[in-house]
Formats: sequence, structure tokens, C-alpha cells
Amino acid sequence: MSTRETIVAVFNEVADQQKKPILPLEDDIPLLDLGLDSLCMAIIVARLESRLGADPFSNPHDEMAVPVTFGEFVALYQNALV
Repeated sequence: MSTRETIVAVFNEVADQQKKPILPLEDDIPLLDLGLDSLCMAIIVARLESRLGADPFSNPHDEMAVPVTFGEFVALYQNALV
């Protein structure tokens, strides 16, 4: 499974488990518009760390832009795994 496919799967799993309807996961959709709250996003980041072995948010020395869109979120993980 690719990084993107894993991220999409985790977003959908968490949304389903938390009973949150989400919009289609397209690159240009803002994360804030997906319909997920901060608890959902925290669960997503924790699961992605477990499944992908990376947490791009954990290194305080990296100067990274905070992802605004779903596409930026995916790219952040893809870059962390390079």
C-alpha cells in the first residue's frame, strides 16, 4: 500500500469510528473543511506514526509549513519517509 493509500485509509477509518462524515479526500480540500475535529486528527497522526513509522510533526527542529490542505498533509508524510 502506498503512503497516500495508507493515509486515505486511516482518515476513513477514524472518520467511521468517530461517526464523522467526511468529504472526499481530494488534494485541494482544506483539512478544516473535512469535518474532522482535533481529536480525530490526533488519532490519525498517532495511527500514521504506527503504520508508517514516521511523525513529521514530532521534530521541533524542522522548519516546516503546517499543512492546510489534504494534499499538503500527504506530501508532508511522503517527504518525511524519503
